[in-house]
Amino acid sequence: MNRQEKNEANLLGESLETLLSKKSGQIAFREFLKSEFCEENLDFWLACQEFKTFDSPDELTQRAACIYEEFIRAESPKQVNLDFCTREIISQSLQQPSPSCFAVAQKKIYSLMENGSFPRFNQSEQYKVLFDAALKQRGHGKHRKALRIKSAGDIIQHDSKPVGLRSDLCLWDKN
Repeated sequence: MNRQEKNEANLLGESLETLLSKKSGQIAFREFLKSEFCEENLDFWLACQEFKTFDSPDELTQRAACIYEEFIRAESPKQVNLDFCTREIISQSLQQPSPSCFAVAQKKIYSLMENGSFPRFNQSEQYKVLFDAALKQRGHGKHRKALRIKSAGDIIQHDSKPVGLRSDLCLWDKN
């Protein structure tokens, strides 16, 4: 990948939140995590996202038990990397789980992904494939290029006119 492609790819992968908000991003990131033998982190995070949508006490109790058995319990098939204290708090909340009973654990796993796997993903082949697919989907041909954004909403001025600004991609016409 050349320097310009890297800059463009970095724009697309500006945050883990943005990546996970798109189904294609979730799929590509999960494939990458699989190659690092830690896809359970994303699976747990997604299970927690879904768990927060339940409001029936029966649904919460049943789903909480499933999440605990699959991701939290020692020796579980997809055990995520959590400290003993966090595991104990979750274990104690299983009697009467609330939609937020996994919030601390979910935040810790998100932080692991954001600070560990996500930066490596941005340098991976899976990211390049996702980036290329996103460009094709948006119909951007070779006559356009992406430029860096200093911070949210700040554009680095270039010798060309702006043709559009998106939070995930800033496009400029070369002409």
